[in-house]
Amino acid sequence: MSLKGYFQESFTELFHKVTWPTWSELQNSAVLVMLATLIIAIIVAIMDFSFGKIMHMVYNLLY
Repeated sequence: MSLKGYFQESFTELFHKVTWPTWSELQNSAVLVMLATLIIAIIVAIMDFSFGKIMHMVYNLLY
């Protein structure tokens, strides 16, 4: 396949075969991703804080 044929097939597929999400579907997906990211960030922050406190207690016992 030539480079020209590749681009022609890619164009055809993108504009005639792909089902693109609606604006509201896109907004809902973006909100879902932001919420999931926030929840994961909070969980990681809690784990980091807890591990730091535990390590601080262990170091105080050792030294």
